[in-house]
Amino acid sequence: MIVRDFNIEKKTDRNVANERWTSTRLLLADDGMGFSFHITTIEAGSEHTFHYKNHFESVYCISGEGEIEDLATGEVHQITPGVMYALNLHDKHTLRARKELVLACCFNPPVTGKEVHRADGSYAAAD
Repeated sequence: MIVRDFNIEKKTDRNVANERWTSTRLLLADDGMGFSFHITTIEAGSEHTFHYKNHFESVYCISGEGEIEDLATGEVHQITPGVMYALNLHDKHTLRARKELVLACCFNPPVTGKEVHRADGSYAAAD
């Protein structure tokens, strides 16, 4: 059984950040679960374009307010507490936070915790 406390893990190297978001990785590839699980906070007023070409991601909004735009179709969906979205087609998207967003995220394949977003908004393929 794996038990981790977000309040502890956010003070360790499992907490990854840039200037406009933080992500605490509670489960990683080396945990052997087949997915990774993160709590990610997106700063209010920020905008991020991602394209997880090598990963599937599902996201559940815990708190905040924003929107996600599917860059292939132009569709915009509102993100509020209780809303989930899944990038089942490796969808290139832009996430905008009107109010700080707190999100629960799962990645498959799981991330290792060492990934960095590349210029195209993706992570490299898992080894």
